[in-house]
Amino acid sequence: MNPNPQPPQWASRLLVAVCPPDLTEELLGDLYEQFMEEIAKNGEAKARRKYIIEVLKFVRPYFLTRKAETPAKTYVLNPYPSPFFLHPGMLRNYLTIAFRNLWKSKGYTTVNVTGLSVAFCICVFLFLVSYLQLTFDSFHEDRDRIFKTYFVSNNPDGTERQGAMSLPVGPALEADYPEIEGFARVMSGRKSTVEVNGKYFDKLVVMTDPDFFDIFSFKLLQGNKVNVLNNLGNIVISRNMAEAIFGSEDPMGKSLAVGSGSNRKDYVVTGVSEDVPSNSSIQYDALIRIENGDNYASDKNNWAANSHALFIKLPANVEHAAFEMRLKAFSKKYFAGTIKELREKGAKPDQFGDIFAVRLQNLGKVHFDREISGGKGAPIALIYTLLAIAFFILLIACINFINLSIARSFTRAREVGVRKSLGALKKQLFVQIWGETTMICLVGFLGGALLTWASLSAFNATFGSNLTFEYMLKPGFVMLILGVFAVVTFIAGGYPAWQMAKFNAVEVLKGKVSMKKPGILRNSLIVTQFSISTLLVCCTIIAVQQVDHMQSVPLGFQKEQVISIPVGNQLNGRQILARMRNTLASDPAIISITGTGVNLGKGKDRVSSRSIAGFKYKGKDVATDWLLIDFDYLKTLNIKVKAGRDFDSSFAADSTNRVIISESMAKMIGEKNPVGMLLGDDADTSGTKSQIIGVIPDFHLYSLADDRMPLTMHISGSESIYYILVRVAPHNLEGSLEKLKSVWTQVAPQTEFMGTFLDENLAGWYENERRLSQICSLASGIAIFLSCLGLFAIALMVIEQRTKEIGIRKVMGASIPGIIFVLSRDFVKLVGVALLIAIPLAWFGMQQWLANYPERIQLSIWVFAGVAAAAVLITFITVGFHTVKAALVNPVRSLRSE
Repeated sequence: MNPNPQPPQWASRLLVAVCPPDLTEELLGDLYEQFMEEIAKNGEAKARRKYIIEVLKFVRPYFLTRKAETPAKTYVLNPYPSPFFLHPGMLRNYLTIAFRNLWKSKGYTTVNVTGLSVAFCICVFLFLVSYLQLTFDSFHEDRDRIFKTYFVSNNPDGTERQGAMSLPVGPALEADYPEIEGFARVMSGRKSTVEVNGKYFDKLVVMTDPDFFDIFSFKLLQGNKVNVLNNLGNIVISRNMAEAIFGSEDPMGKSLAVGSGSNRKDYVVTGVSEDVPSNSSIQYDALIRIENGDNYASDKNNWAANSHALFIKLPANVEHAAFEMRLKAFSKKYFAGTIKELREKGAKPDQFGDIFAVRLQNLGKVHFDREISGGKGAPIALIYTLLAIAFFILLIACINFINLSIARSFTRAREVGVRKSLGALKKQLFVQIWGETTMICLVGFLGGALLTWASLSAFNATFGSNLTFEYMLKPGFVMLILGVFAVVTFIAGGYPAWQMAKFNAVEVLKGKVSMKKPGILRNSLIVTQFSISTLLVCCTIIAVQQVDHMQSVPLGFQKEQVISIPVGNQLNGRQILARMRNTLASDPAIISITGTGVNLGKGKDRVSSRSIAGFKYKGKDVATDWLLIDFDYLKTLNIKVKAGRDFDSSFAADSTNRVIISESMAKMIGEKNPVGMLLGDDADTSGTKSQIIGVIPDFHLYSLADDRMPLTMHISGSESIYYILVRVAPHNLEGSLEKLKSVWTQVAPQTEFMGTFLDENLAGWYENERRLSQICSLASGIAIFLSCLGLFAIALMVIEQRTKEIGIRKVMGASIPGIIFVLSRDFVKLVGVALLIAIPLAWFGMQQWLANYPERIQLSIWVFAGVAAAAVLITFITVGFHTVKAALVNPVRSLRSE
């Protein structure tokens, strides 16, 4: 054994060479002392190896690049100038420290990454849905100059707007205002039958004018937009339709037939257009000239037959408002009779001095106006609700991030203090800490993208959307997401970093910085996120209750066991109905068959229509839903007649001038015993008034979200039947549906069978409400999850810092329930404040929402009480896990840990 062991001299000389002179002596002393202790423990060889390793740890670029100290500088506060904070070496250092800290705090990192991933995922979905809605029709290059015309009628009982135009309006506008660059009448409806070489296809064939491609920016893949619709026999088909019908063959110049029976016409393909984007108000599979319409010849000069949408394109130098003022003369010229009639009824001019006028609506607003678009548009309030929900989710995730970062900052206060005492600058600390949070945001963002990809199909299936990744790659949406990422990173990561960089090094090292007394900011953020969560939960419960209520309210007819079959425009519904009656007459599974002009609910054709008749009856203004039905309608829907009788085919007059009215109609016309009375306008002296033969109870022909009007039903031998209703026996419903499908192939082989059960159709009435409630449910669940996640992590950090306090309380005799109460009460107080904020807001907001429904639920105090109790319970459970665990720890261990 060496009696005088010494550390390796070359290592000592190396240390002198690389170590700052003012630290050399102290370090050499410490290393020598450590060397001797190591010899005593593990022997000289191991001590020498460890000495060398310790010396080598000081050989770093930082020391090698330091400037030599000049003799003139006898005292320098910081002899080693800090490198620029974006120096590659510093960045590498930041990255290393960041990984170490994140790995060391796995719980904190997991909570933040999980929260951000979930929040990003749901936000991407909601932003994408909103983005597609808000960018409707934005792909048209001249969208600012394209306008849809509509009528404004200031009736005595209110203002009515109507987007359907009559055929003469478009040509008259072009003739009277030659500066108009073009007009396009767009007449769409149900799908038509397309036949090519004996094969039949159901396609949406839209009728329009030759200026269609001059006005809109639908891309033509083949054909010239100047003459593609010049002839009445031309047809332009979409890429999808071309591939479906002609496969890989060139469709240009090929023939196809549209329609059936007497409505069948032959066309030649003169153009192929790109498929219509899903965010277009105008959808089509094929375009033909509007002159091919069945009623064009009879209605082309009929100013009262409103049948289509009309779009015009104004020159760039013509202002919308100025041109609209010029349309006053147009209204007076062509609608003088309507204006006179309205004035006689007591109509008052609006603020523009118009009783009846033609107005213009910019193309960008068409999608959001449900009144003018006939209920097809998307309610803008729903889109803003989605955006608000996305914002709330993101806000909760950011609050979690900020709270956890600030809470965790106190555990890193000593590190910050030491760094500052060693000369670290604020900006360097800020970049280091902000870099760490940016890394978490980036991982959370990538996790959210992965989650979005994995759940895209499920989201589409659940919410009936058609989202694809192509939309996510659109520049506008990419910019939106990057902007959100930048804002979240800057706010959620930047604020805690800035706070930590501001720490006073002296106070930190003295231990005066702690989080045992939370600041207003942390409490405010917790209150905010729980307020949002509670608000969403209350709204969700009430929305679900309202949807359930609308679906459970008795409609006045028996919806079960009834199959609804759309006939479409191209078939003769009356002939199809007669064939089905004959074919199924002896089938015991078929109870009754009837026809109607209006479907109940929304079937596969997604078509909904309403016909309202207004007239003066004994001096009273009467308005009624005017419904075309066929024999056995009441029997099929199991509606009982309260007075009089049902329609009977043995009475010939029942098919011409007999009607059945509802009880509310009888009340409206003021007749206690209306059976036998004649119904019609007072001015009608032609003897064609309809006789009332029966009275039935009121029933809901339309959704409960729509106003229920008095109803009048009639049978006509000339009007078209668009739907066939079949009541089947209760046993083997699916078998009955298959049987009807089989029969349909016999009676209408050229068209697709689209039969559905009536109760499925009725659910379609509440599609928007159900979708909103589902989205709110998802958002509420995520909001609660994120809030609890944040609370869970904060509670863990707070309790860890109060370990010594818990030990002292137990030594002083505090009981375990008492300790749990002390630790939990602060969080429960915050949740209580959140409830006081959220519940009044939820009550007010849902009152406003429910006011839109004629049939609505009454808000119950028990909903809010239940949500409040659940929120407090969840808080106890979330915080309680840690508090119970902390309260059960041996106080000796708690005190020793500090």
